[in-house]
Parts: sequence; C-alpha cells; structure tokens
Amino acid sequence: MPKVLEFKLPDLGEGLTEAEIVRWLVEVGDVVAVDQPVVEVETAKAMVEVPCPYGGVVTARFGEEGTELPVGSPLLTVAVGSAGASASGPAPGPDSGSASAQASASGSASASVVDAAPAGSSASGEAESSGNVLVGYGTGAAVARRRRIRPDAARAAVALAEVAAPAVAEVAGQDGPVPVISPLVRRLARENSLDLRALRGSGPDGLILRADVEGAIRGARAPERAAPAPVAVATPVGAERVPLRGMRGAVADKLSRSRSEIPDATCWVDADATELMAARAAMNQAGGPPVSVLALLARICTAALARFPELNSTVDTASREIVRLPGVHLGFAAQTERGLMVPVVKDAHARSVDGLSAEFARLTDAARQGSLTPAELTGGTFTLNNYGVFGVDGSTPIINHPEAAMLGVGRIVPKPWVHEGELAVRKVVQLSLTFDHRVCDGGTAGGFLRYVADCVEHPALLLRTL
Repeated sequence: MPKVLEFKLPDLGEGLTEAEIVRWLVEVGDVVAVDQPVVEVETAKAMVEVPCPYGGVVTARFGEEGTELPVGSPLLTVAVGSAGASASGPAPGPDSGSASAQASASGSASASVVDAAPAGSSASGEAESSGNVLVGYGTGAAVARRRRIRPDAARAAVALAEVAAPAVAEVAGQDGPVPVISPLVRRLARENSLDLRALRGSGPDGLILRADVEGAIRGARAPERAAPAPVAVATPVGAERVPLRGMRGAVADKLSRSRSEIPDATCWVDADATELMAARAAMNQAGGPPVSVLALLARICTAALARFPELNSTVDTASREIVRLPGVHLGFAAQTERGLMVPVVKDAHARSVDGLSAEFARLTDAARQGSLTPAELTGGTFTLNNYGVFGVDGSTPIINHPEAAMLGVGRIVPKPWVHEGELAVRKVVQLSLTFDHRVCDGGTAGGFLRYVADCVEHPALLLRTL
C-alpha cells in the first residue's frame, strides 16, 4: 500500500525565512527519484533548485508559480511504495508524457480516466487506436492539463491517486501541534509568555510566522500604541505598481529592519590613497593574478577588526547581550542585473590578499550569473561597500542587519592635498563607517576608521599584522 509523504519547503540558509516559487520542475503524476530537483525558488538573493528527499509519484503541488511560501510550509506530496515502483517501471514512448496537472494549495489529488475532447469528437477513438488513454488529476474544476500516457503507466497512476487522495486529506486535516514555522518562533513566544494557540497565523493554512509573534508581543506590551492600519495609496493614471517581493522585497525588508532596530551613526574621513595605489601597481607588475583594490581594503578591514573586535559583533536583543564573533565573514556589495547582492567571503581574516582577490572574483562572477548559493549570501559579520564604482565620493551606508558596522569606500580620484607641508595632487578617497551605537561609542568607531585610513595612506603598517 503506497504511503503519502509531505515534503515541506526546507530551511535554505541562515536568515532566509521564505522563498518565491519561480518554476515547477515536476507535475502531479510525475515519477520522481530521491534528491531529484522538483522546484526552482528565489530566496532573498539567489535562485535555488530544491531537491525532494522522497522517491515516488507526485500526488499534489502546493502553490502557483510566483507564490511566496514561508520555510516549513508544504511544497508537494509524494506517494511512495509498491505502486510507486510500478509506475516508474515501463518508460513512456517519445509520443507520450507523464500524467500531470496542478493541485490547488489546499486540495487533495485524485485521478480518473477522462475524455478531454468535446462531445461528438473522435478524440477517444484516437486514444484507443494509439494505445494511449487520457488521465486527469485534480479536484472538480481544479483539473488542469491532460496528457496522453501509456496504459500501464496510467493504471499505476490511477491506482496511486485512489489511495493517495484520502492520505493527502489526512495529512492536510490531521490534528497536531500548533502550526509554527520554526523553533525560533516557539522560543520567542516562550520567552515572552505568549500562548501560540491564541494566535491566528498569517501564513498558508494558518502557519504562525515570526512576524505574527512579534506583532502579538508588541501589542501586549503597548496596546495603546498599536500601529494604524496601512492606508492604500491611490494610483494615478498611468502609474505602474511593482510588487515588493522576491529579491527586491527581501532587500526592502532587511533595510527597513536595520533602520528600525539599529541606532546607527556614521563617521567619515578623507585619506590619501596614493601609496596604496602605488603598492597595488607594484604587486600587479610582479606577475601572478591581478590584485584588486577591494582585496587590499578587505585586508585592511580584517586587520582593523582584530584591533577593534567590538565592530565584528551582533546584538542579541532577546538576552540583551553583545555577541562578539570569533572570525570575520566579510560581505561585499555586488551590483548585478537582478539587483544588489551581498556575497560573503568566509574566514576573510585567514586569507591573504591574493586569496581575497580570487574569492572576490569568484563570488562576483557567480552573483552576475545568478548562481550564488544561500550559504554564500548569509553569515556575514561585517560588510565592505565600494560605492566608488558608481562614481560617487561619499555615502552613509545602512548596516546589513544583524551586523554591527559597514565600511563605505568612495571613488579614488586626484585632488589637491597637502603632502609633507606642500600642496600637491594626490589620489584621495573618502571612507565612511556606519556603526551600531549599542556595541561601541564614537571613540571606538573613530579609532577603527582612523586605523583604516592610516593603512590606506601607509600600507607598510599592514606588515605588523602579516
């Protein structure tokens, strides 16, 4: 007897709580193998193919293409067992396909032999003469497409669907624990003495999300200051509405959270980068892979963070503690056709300038091709933002939550500069540091920025840290 297993959207990486369905790779009735990719989703900043851990016949899919699903919500159900094995036995011929149709997000799968042609047509006769039958899946009007499949595969698919329908309904309707997206949500509710059973989740099928819990906590703490309901914005004639979802939506949410949670401050300084650029030119003339300016600045940052570890930290608001992190995972802003991405160079503090250059080049190429993995986009502890590539001198960066600081670098251009007591034309760069004022005061932030500027002006200072 086949058993129907439900496959839920897995955790796709640190901090990623939802994904948008971009393209289904399988349809209802398809036979799938263990670890076969079944859907392509877009997370905060990456396209990911999600493999299914079960082998068998797909009996239902949940969510249309373009739908956002939170981690932990159902993706599809798969019937596994003896009938699934028989369905995968005879391979269909080149003129046939797998039985397919899309189940609704809350429905179950069923199967029946149907005639897809209008009354009076000869479609059923053609099916008999070609040795194929037409099989449709769905519930009532939810039956989508019909495809011709071979009789042996059709019989197996029909048998699977007949046993799968009640099993799928059982999965969807069974009584169980409170539908919560993750252990983090349960912990947040427990620490704030919040009864999850009193909440109504805003996720699919009542799934309780972190936003639901945080909203309930805010309401319990200050009911008189409840946020007003959002007011719909009138759309002028000719205006275009662009949904804030996918990568753009994730960026908007993260930046908004940064500004609402982090009391940030910014300091900046101009630095003479003439000697740094001369050192880079000498390195590149010596042969080997080219050394980028970004790699030199990254090496300076890791040396500065070793001196000022307060800026390589994060704030645990639940426990009211500053968590100083043991290593530097350096994020850097990379502009692509799909928008701004922040790949992360893991263990940047342990890499040489050559190693940093190679990793920056690899991650930048992957970002432009859209092939970055969630692991390569998460886990950063400090971010370096080289906005000088856009031809601007300065900026006040927004901290990449939940980090504690971000260093911004403007363009390096010739400017009048007093050098050794005389006016000269030097290559000057503006450096800006935005920092979380909870982790340190201005003296620490200023000391970090001054050390970075000193290393830019006198690269030989780095020899002390090599």
